[in-house]
Amino acid sequence: MTAATTDRTRWLALYVLCAGVLMIVLDATVVNVALPSIQDDLGFSQTSLAWVVNAYLIAFGGLLLLGGRIGDLVGHRRIFLIGLTVFTAASLLCALSQTQGMLIAARFVQGIGGALASAVVLGMIMMMFPEPREQAKAIGVYGFVASAGGSIGLLLGGVLTESISWHWIFFINVPIGVAAGLLARRLVAARPGLGLGAGADLPGAGLMTSGLMIGVYAILQVSEKGWTSGEVLGLGALSLVLVTAFVLRQARVANPLMPLRLFRSRNVAGANLVLILLVVGMFGMFFLGALYLQRILGYDPLEVGLAFLPGTIVMGAMSLYLSGPVTMRFGAKRVLVVCLAAMGGAMLLFARTPVDGNYVVDLLPIMLLFGFGAGLSFPSLMQLAMSGAAPSDMGLASGLVNTSPQVGGAVGLAVLATIASDRTDALLSNGHSAMSALNGGFHTAYLVGAALVVVAIATAIALLEPVAHPAMAGAHAPAQAGEPAYSEA
Repeated sequence: MTAATTDRTRWLALYVLCAGVLMIVLDATVVNVALPSIQDDLGFSQTSLAWVVNAYLIAFGGLLLLGGRIGDLVGHRRIFLIGLTVFTAASLLCALSQTQGMLIAARFVQGIGGALASAVVLGMIMMMFPEPREQAKAIGVYGFVASAGGSIGLLLGGVLTESISWHWIFFINVPIGVAAGLLARRLVAARPGLGLGAGADLPGAGLMTSGLMIGVYAILQVSEKGWTSGEVLGLGALSLVLVTAFVLRQARVANPLMPLRLFRSRNVAGANLVLILLVVGMFGMFFLGALYLQRILGYDPLEVGLAFLPGTIVMGAMSLYLSGPVTMRFGAKRVLVVCLAAMGGAMLLFARTPVDGNYVVDLLPIMLLFGFGAGLSFPSLMQLAMSGAAPSDMGLASGLVNTSPQVGGAVGLAVLATIASDRTDALLSNGHSAMSALNGGFHTAYLVGAALVVVAIATAIALLEPVAHPAMAGAHAPAQAGEPAYSEA
């Protein structure tokens, strides 16, 4: 096989991996757009309808870290293919569901498959593209999929739900999943893992997975029961106890499931903290922004998707064409700080949108500014987050990068929705009109989101370290004492 053929195969493999991830990323927003149709068809109550989303999020958020580490132990490609198969089969069950229970159960299984498949992809990309310039470009492609997939899902969900039926938001996953699986088997090289003996800590796996699942469930109950309810506080405390017990166990066992050495890297710890803060703020942009368009400006689901499309196009152009060269020229940390400022500015502009807003004047500039910031910041964050990971920890680091936005998103939705609702109630009691009060609540949430981005900027400046070769500082580092070497096929 010639060098040109090998290089072409690597890039084709990247596109196949990203296609699988895009299908999983799209799923969340596609389902959100279709929820009213699902409720009418299957007779969900407003409370039970939330489980169509929650069942998926609990499984997905709870298994990402475990999925990434299992990939390190048994092989990344194997876990990706298993996850993709489970996700595709569960999508078919979702599409065929005729009862509430069947759909909720299938969504939980879908979350398991999505977690396993997406947890290992970034680590696979880092190993496939060890040369810094190529890796920066490859991460730009992945960054676009990870960051822009949600807004693409708004458009796709509106089209499928309105033109056919909600069942097709799941049916469409089946041919994509089958094709991605077959192509991945052919194009993606299989690399052996470390072996289960390097981290077969079953009690630790149970502590971590149950702790994360309970924590996600507790956060999801906030919007219904409030932050001070006994159930939320009790489950939150239980989650904290389980996760703390897991961390303490990892410091003692000979072959930990999650080696704590990973978190000694300032870039790994700092980039994931920045990612959590950023995603909390972003939920004000995507979810409350979509509510503003629907409930105040009267947009239908398809129009909401089209409204976000210009920002998605800019995001794609930045991620795919500029993120690699810009990061190589100025360094990931500098690019990240500038782009975080742009995203914070977009959130501040959203806090001045009027009740009778005009799209071209009041919204389009915000979408473009946000797309610019997100398109360059996410690839930079991913490079920094992976730069401190040794080859033997690539799957774990990849799972962590995927877990951070899940935690940030769940917390962000609960916090910002509560803040917006409380502010709206206060304005209504002071005599404001319903639309003005609702918009005022959104504005307060946007301001909180912008403040969190400011904290993220300060965190990035204080914690993150410039990397000489920003795309790959840790992957070529020698294994630390006592750390098993990663075996390449």
